[in-house]
Amino acid sequence: MIGRPKEYDDAAVINAAMDVFWENGYEASSTQVLCERTGLGKGSLYHAFGSKQELYEQALRHYQELGITAQTRILNGPGSAKDRLRALLQWGVEGDMDSTQPHGCMALFSVMERSSKDPAVESINRAYVCRLESALAEVISEGQKNGDINADRPASSVARAFLASYYGLRILGQSMPDRAFLDDVLNATMAKF
Repeated sequence: MIGRPKEYDDAAVINAAMDVFWENGYEASSTQVLCERTGLGKGSLYHAFGSKQELYEQALRHYQELGITAQTRILNGPGSAKDRLRALLQWGVEGDMDSTQPHGCMALFSVMERSSKDPAVESINRAYVCRLESALAEVISEGQKNGDINADRPASSVARAFLASYYGLRILGQSMPDRAFLDDVLNATMAKF
């Protein structure tokens, strides 16, 4: 006997769930709200995705894929290595200051909320950071070869220092949503490179 045909789009459901988790975090996202926002009943939601946890992991991966695509587009874009690093910091500030999406960074929130108690989320986040670190190291290495960035440290070390500054800036974007303040931090960060 053939089951009832699927009447929903996985990508649309994952997008809707991503928005719920992005707005509320994992713990505060109830199954009821997930069902309301995805348009699926509880049975369909669990049948399709297994559990709230599995849906969260898919939503987090989707969010991170959107993020890494945008970040690598910036890092592979025009301009000097320093210009592209600055553009990435500016992109983060713009995202955090965007009043149409007052969510901040779902990836950062997942680290703070779930990574210490959820090995699957920790693994997802670690893989994402490694991908961004690799993209940054390529740009920094290029900048070191052409003299745009000081070559006194390995590109991988500089990439890690930049990551710390980037994520620190993203957290400050939530606690100090003041454009002038964030621009000062951005400019001071870039002065180190």
